[in-house]
Amino acid sequence: METSYDKYVGAVLDGRYKIERVIGMGGMAVVFKAVDAKTGRYVAVKVLREDIAQEEESVKRFINESKAVAMLSHPNIVKIFAVSVKEDLKYIVMEYIEGITLKSYMQKKKILSTEETLSSASQILSALDHAHSKGIVHRDIKPQNIMLTRSGQIKVTDFGIAKLPNAETVTMTDKAIGTVYYISPEQASGKQIDARSDLYSLGVTMYEMATGELPFNAESPVSVALMQVNEKQVPPKEVNPDVPLGLQQIINNAMEKDPGDRYQSAKQMLADVTALRKNPKATFKNENKKAEKTGFKGVLAHIAHSNTMLPIILGVTIPFIIILIVSALIGISKITDVKTSSETITVDDFVGENYYNNEKLRTALKNSEIYRVEIKPKEDVEHEPGYILEQSPKAGSKKKVERGVTYCELTLIVSASGDIPTIPQLKSYERRDAELKLKSLSIAYTIEEVKSDIYEAGQVIKTEPAAGEKLENGEKLILYVSSGPEEGDIEVPRLVGLKEREALSALQDKGLAIGKATYEKSDKAVGTVIKQKLAEGTRVAKNTRVDIVISGGKDYDPEKGVTTESETTKETETSKVTETTKETEPVIIVTESETETETETEPVVVTESETEPVITEPEEIGGEPEAEN
Repeated sequence: METSYDKYVGAVLDGRYKIERVIGMGGMAVVFKAVDAKTGRYVAVKVLREDIAQEEESVKRFINESKAVAMLSHPNIVKIFAVSVKEDLKYIVMEYIEGITLKSYMQKKKILSTEETLSSASQILSALDHAHSKGIVHRDIKPQNIMLTRSGQIKVTDFGIAKLPNAETVTMTDKAIGTVYYISPEQASGKQIDARSDLYSLGVTMYEMATGELPFNAESPVSVALMQVNEKQVPPKEVNPDVPLGLQQIINNAMEKDPGDRYQSAKQMLADVTALRKNPKATFKNENKKAEKTGFKGVLAHIAHSNTMLPIILGVTIPFIIILIVSALIGISKITDVKTSSETITVDDFVGENYYNNEKLRTALKNSEIYRVEIKPKEDVEHEPGYILEQSPKAGSKKKVERGVTYCELTLIVSASGDIPTIPQLKSYERRDAELKLKSLSIAYTIEEVKSDIYEAGQVIKTEPAAGEKLENGEKLILYVSSGPEEGDIEVPRLVGLKEREALSALQDKGLAIGKATYEKSDKAVGTVIKQKLAEGTRVAKNTRVDIVISGGKDYDPEKGVTTESETTKETETSKVTETTKETEPVIIVTESETETETETEPVVVTESETEPVITEPEEIGGEPEAEN
């Protein structure tokens, strides 16, 4: 059942961190905005979810993240200030980042400019160079794990599955299934990984930034994993002709299948990125690429390479090999017979099989190029849960299909029971990650897009039924996904320079309202609006709430501020996000021994930003990492 975390709001953890509100929720943790009573600054407190807080693997990943980041000190890597792992409560105190994920920014912009792509890449490479120098491989570089502040500064986050120095390599598992769009071929194959694996993932990310599309995409994760290992991406310039040749070469060099053919270090890749920023017409030859294997030895090498696919199939999702085995066991021989032309098939007999307990059957049907399956539970006390009672069309029927194009719509009536999957918590997930999760649980669903001023476009707002519940017989889950903020015909007036009451009046005259009011220390007269979240002239719907920042005067004391949700709201803001302050060694309280593990990555927290960021590398951020604390 979905857990309420309201009880933490207002609480003070370990006599120091006062929780203000929830700012995000993911598969593993709930993140709160809090005030550090000792320093007076805002921090993000990442609390391990109560429903998994006793799971050994979840705790190990939680500790793994804290240990990885505690070893690092770089302006492009999120900071950790403290970690507490106790029996009743486990949390990490992190740098509070005001901005959005790179993924959200990309969804808004569709295609990023060459300068934005190179600027973000240079900052990520600077962060990776620092991490790699410490022996840490991130292993999950993707836009969802990269934050972008309002000033354009990049922050690499989520080191939960990072490989620490001298740690044993762990292959990807089905719990990391959402990352298959960005993982390197060696990760997918279960081979040894190193820093070059992060460079491949960055190459995929750059491809998506420059073209607006992923290099490899398919309906099933296993298909994507297979493509990562065996297929060559379409050249970026063929997708977006505006991509400079030099940028295409950098992306292709980073995405070489063989790690030995790629950039050999973040520093080497950063040199090319920097050169292209200086000279947009620069081109690059891949000095690392070995000559192509040809002839008989080349064929043998290809066969040997293909044999490494077994770990993908076992580690990422269900293999095509299993489909062949299932075909022999239950007679679904037509499922794996690949043809492209129209044909007439004889519908197989599924009645009597157990859909819920027979994983091979479910996998075969999910990956079938013949059947498109709908499961309808039916209350039945005579058979075990999942028993297939009826099917439509009936076995032996003749149907015309075109494999992978035109399907036989197959409905299976199964015995209903408590074994029907429980709806997972998907709020704040990216749409694609949520869909992958539902498909892995065999939960039928439909998508409804709704306007939202709270959730970024593409984020899940809620599900019906809610998390923790089960579907009724024949019911489909509804996944409500944000399509962005509500649009309207009302122009937001200029509020900056007005007194608070004048701003309220100006908004009311337009049919709008003041949202959250935040006080800041300022030379402006007390009570004067100094910032507004929605810019003047922005068109919005009636009753939209506009957040504002108000001057508390030059002597304003943030410690006496009071946070409410009205015109008189005062919310302390004691430090700017992009500020780099020297910190003491993080206090690490660890009660579990370190062991690497792979678990499902959660969506990165997105906090409010007053203006949409533009990726332009801040002047104070250079290629060299800052000195360690």
